[in-house]
Amino acid sequence: MTKSMRIRLLPNQEQEQLLWKHTNASRFIWNWGLAYQENLFKIGEKHLSGYSLKKVLTQLKKEEDYKWLNEVSSQTLGNTILDLDDAYKRFFNKISKRPKFKKKSKVKPKFPVRTDCIYFINDCVNIEKIGKIKFQTNYILPQGKNVCKFSNPRICFENNKWILSFGVECEKQAVELNDFSLGIDLGVKTLAVVSFGDKSAVFKNINKTKRIKNLKRKLKHLQRKVSRKYHTNNKSNKYESKWFKSKNILKTEEQIKKIYAKISNIRKDYVHQTTRSLLNLLPKRVVMEDLNISGMMKNRHLSKAIQEQCFYEFIRQMKYKCEYLNIEFIQANRFYPSSKTCSNCGSIKKDLKLKHRTYVCEHCKIVLDRDLNAAINLANYSKV
Repeated sequence: MTKSMRIRLLPNQEQEQLLWKHTNASRFIWNWGLAYQENLFKIGEKHLSGYSLKKVLTQLKKEEDYKWLNEVSSQTLGNTILDLDDAYKRFFNKISKRPKFKKKSKVKPKFPVRTDCIYFINDCVNIEKIGKIKFQTNYILPQGKNVCKFSNPRICFENNKWILSFGVECEKQAVELNDFSLGIDLGVKTLAVVSFGDKSAVFKNINKTKRIKNLKRKLKHLQRKVSRKYHTNNKSNKYESKWFKSKNILKTEEQIKKIYAKISNIRKDYVHQTTRSLLNLLPKRVVMEDLNISGMMKNRHLSKAIQEQCFYEFIRQMKYKCEYLNIEFIQANRFYPSSKTCSNCGSIKKDLKLKHRTYVCEHCKIVLDRDLNAAINLANYSKV
């Protein structure tokens, strides 16, 4: 299976200039290719494939005005054309919308990297046309040339940090599993209630911690600050445009982006820690509900809380980590009544509502937490 990795690059001043040059050239070629295809469509000619457009790009680089493109890796420009071709294929297959032009102030700075030139030596990674860049990571990476094949390497600029992402082929782990099932019930009050064997565990909602609340308070303050700046500028007619971004507005919006990124990273890290601690139990199988997350997001009272819990990301991580450890992963039927079924006698309580947080069985008189009852039912779930 392919395992994706992200490492932080620590370029010097010259290398950072080359990284920006690759980023800007990649964006330019995307816009050039998109404009070229749209002109073909306007004059009624056939749409070019990605490889045909790459031949046109080769001729473009020979022109005097575009010789600066030769300072950038040809593979970076070629892969950008192939990315555009994939975007058109998704559009033609009605999977996504029509490709759009990339504006420098709005698009995320990134570019693809040549695959066969990447290798790691000590604390440096080699990138074509840029050289050996120092990096920082906790991963144990293969050292030397032609030791490992990397897939889809890309470099992006996020929150004033250069990030290299790539995929590595790795073998599935052969571990000795325990003889019990792990039932996981996701929720809003707590992230997850887990049942395994005769034991249970509860994982708290990270969004209710003091750290996240303080960051949200700062975020709210900065958002109001930006709003007041726009309002003041519009009231005094200081600028021609209604939404002109002054230096103070740009500075405050940069602070907002950093807080958003920090909150997002805290949530992702917590989901990774939770899924890892669950799979360290080494159960023979993991059972979760097949949640209709897009449908749940339509509830205007709970949509924000559901979004903050990152349910989709939690399920995605459980899937690939179970595959890596050879653990069976099962998603119970979407209409399986895990919360309404008594985990002791099996009777179904049809009048159970969302506000009822304690499950009381009318037949066997058992009383337990609603989410724990659902987790036990999931652990005992059978497809038959």
